[in-house]
Order: sequence, then C-alpha cells, then structure tokens
Amino acid sequence: MGRRKRESPVHGWLILDKPSGLTSTQAVGRLKRLFGSRKAGHAGTLDPLASGCLPVAFGEATKTVPFVVDGEKSYRFTVKWGIETDTDDSEGKPVATSDKIPSDDEIDEGLGAFIGAVEQVPPAYSAVKIDGERAYDLARDGEDVQLKARIVEILSLERTGPTVGREGGGETEFDCECGKGTYVRAIARDLGRLLGTRGHIVALRRTSVGPFGEEDMISLENLEEVCNEATGQDPASGDLASTIRPVETALDDIPALAVNRSDAARLQNGQPVLLRGRDAPVLTGLVYATTQGKLVALAEADRGALHPRRVFNLPG
Repeated sequence: MGRRKRESPVHGWLILDKPSGLTSTQAVGRLKRLFGSRKAGHAGTLDPLASGCLPVAFGEATKTVPFVVDGEKSYRFTVKWGIETDTDDSEGKPVATSDKIPSDDEIDEGLGAFIGAVEQVPPAYSAVKIDGERAYDLARDGEDVQLKARIVEILSLERTGPTVGREGGGETEFDCECGKGTYVRAIARDLGRLLGTRGHIVALRRTSVGPFGEEDMISLENLEEVCNEATGQDPASGDLASTIRPVETALDDIPALAVNRSDAARLQNGQPVLLRGRDAPVLTGLVYATTQGKLVALAEADRGALHPRRVFNLPG
C-alpha cells in the first residue's frame, strides 16, 4: 500500500472555476485530496450542469462560510425556448412544449417583472427541504413535489445579445445579479411562461459570489498542475499556498479592529474585552478582531465592549 498523504493545516479560501458535469460536493472532495485537508466546505451549491465560481473554505475559513453564502451572486445563462423540463434545465425530461419563440422586444419587456423582490417557486429538483427531506430526493423517487413560493431579490436581469437559432427553437443569453436563495432555473421557467411559451436552461455559469469574481478563479486542471509540480511540498507553503486566500477575505464587508495580544487572548478564550482609552473606537455591531495582522475572532461591539461570537485558531 502507498503511504497515506499527510494532512496539512491549510486555512483559507480557494475560488474554484468548477467545470460542468461535476457536483459541488465532488469538487470539494477533489480539493480535499489535492491539499491533504480534512476540513473543507463550499459556499453555495452549483448544479452539476453549471460551471464557474465555487468558493471553497479550508480549515478555519469554514467558520466564515455563512458570510459568503449570504452574499450577492451573478450568473450568465442561456435559455432554450419552446420546452419546459421537470428539472428546468437540459438534464430533465420535457413536461410542456410550445411553438412560440418570443421576439427580443417581447423578452426585454418581460424582464421587468423579475427585478426587485419577487415571488419565486424553487424547482422541484432543488435542495429545499420538505419535512426534512431534500426536494430533489423526493422528485427522483417519483413523488409530486409542491414547493411554496418565497421572496427572492433579483438586482438585475438583462439580455446580452439577440436570440439565435430560431429555426431550432431559439436560445437567448442573459446576465443576472441576485441575492441568496434565487434559482436561475426558476427564472428561465417563469420567464417562458410569462412570454406565452416555455423555457429551460441549457447553459449556466456563475461569475461571482460575494467578494469573489472571475479574476479570482482557478480551474481544477490548473490547480492539479500546480499540485503535481508541488509534489513533496507542504500544501500550506510554496506555489500551492499561493492559490489560497486569507480567511478574512470572506469578511470584506465587516469592519476590522486591531487589538493587543492580551485582549486577543481574552477573546479567544470566549471572554469580552473593553475598548478603553480616549482614542478607543466607537463601534456597534459585528467586527473582526486581529492582532499583529492575524485574525483572532468575530465579535459584537456593544457599549464599549467586544463580545466574541466566533474565535479562530490560526497558526503564526
């Protein structure tokens, strides 16, 4: 038997350009093996059909996943007209058809109904839970899945070019910016119905999640190449480490506060600290505390004191 790969204390974020055909869980599994890391998780599931931005947290960075999951997301997607499927994408079975192919003017006029806070029924094949069961598991078992509408925030939705291939049904590409919990597949389904036809997604790419965009992404192929070149190295150092972003990258919208080593120790022990002195900052709400450039804790600032909410145990 070969020697088991030594686990490495990797802490931080890697922004994967997930390839189509791979589930988010499979992608995280590949990265855990490459980095020899036991603890990792992603910030926001991407469908197997979809490609693009999949932020993956290692080690202590997993404590910051909710801050990325709650961030705004952007997508580029292509809708094929005339067919609605049970999954609302090209992997499903047709459930309704229409001969109508909407004009670009009709499409542009219809997009306004999807901007702002809108009601959306998630796809039957989704991770939404019904009595503790995932909707997609129930749907695969042949059950009639009925999900309730919920309010989602769609910040922008626009057509990026003319509809092409009308003789074959027609396909239109869109860009979308949206908030947490929005299903782009549902947008394609509902837009088709609004326009008096049917529609489903044939291509989907996520271009950003929270603070992470396309310029931050690294493909699995390139990452594996870096890993092969780094054979024998500690994944926490060298070229491989250059692909990992600091844990606090996920806290981009939260104020930072430097504390001394004594106060840092108190925070890490779960104890509050007072913000003393004439020059003490006047803060309210969530901050992240650092000492000598190292992330120590997420803390709530209230009435001149810091109350730790999440502590970090980073090396250095």
